[in-house]
Amino acid sequence: MEMKMAFLPAFIQSYFIALGVLLGGALIGGFGAFLTGEPPLATIYRFAQSLKIWALISAIGGTFDTFYSVERGLFQGETRDIVKQILLILSAIGGAQTGFIIITWLTQEHISS
Repeated sequence: MEMKMAFLPAFIQSYFIALGVLLGGALIGGFGAFLTGEPPLATIYRFAQSLKIWALISAIGGTFDTFYSVERGLFQGETRDIVKQILLILSAIGGAQTGFIIITWLTQEHISS
């Protein structure tokens, strides 16, 4: 039996889970690139781009609970669930985007010469 978490802690955790997945995955992947002789900064930037969606999925739980809540909101009239799920998804998107901006700032790979 799973206990429901209060909304504000879930909102904050969603942000930081997405941020951590993106930063951790990109930086550890860059370390692996360094060990194999590939350019680490370019690899970190490339990983950060491709990990955004996975950070979002992991932050919202990676299950169908989100879709179930949206379905319940649409078909059973519980609009509060829809709003909560949308806010949780936006929080996760914000965390992933913050991580991507930090990676972009650290690597400076977006600057063309």
